[in-house]
Amino acid sequence: MSNILVAYFSASGTTEKVAQKLASQIHADLFKIQPKQAYTRADLNWNDSHSRSTLEMKDPNSRPEILNKVEKMEQYNTVFVGFPIWWYREPSIIDTFIESYDLTNKTIIPFATSGGRGMGKSSTYIQKLAPKSKVTQGKRLSFSITNEELNTWASSMIK
Repeated sequence: MSNILVAYFSASGTTEKVAQKLASQIHADLFKIQPKQAYTRADLNWNDSHSRSTLEMKDPNSRPEILNKVEKMEQYNTVFVGFPIWWYREPSIIDTFIESYDLTNKTIIPFATSGGRGMGKSSTYIQKLAPKSKVTQGKRLSFSITNEELNTWASSMIK
């Protein structure tokens, strides 16, 4: 068991691969955030104003249900939270995840994968959801990030 957790939501597999690589590099536990109702390709169509993901992101109170829970969240001091960027921020399911736990005095380190967009205001939004935790400035990580680059970044975030 580790006192570091890498929790992630991945819609297409890109964030999952980066999260797995990160957890391996820093010897952290890994947790996949899974929606209770899986997203279909149509749900993820950001060009469709009526797709599930579009509707969730338009509603700031949207909290998609999560299928699974982290057991013994209290054992972790540091939680890396990974996700794809949706509409310039974290997906609503990340908000569900953050609000599902008492993250008091924990360090939350957001990271994202994206086709080129930055983190937007994800760190600010996450800090509002977990006001008694320390949320660091997030970082967009490339799918092609090397193990060395990943280890250097992660090590600089864990103090």
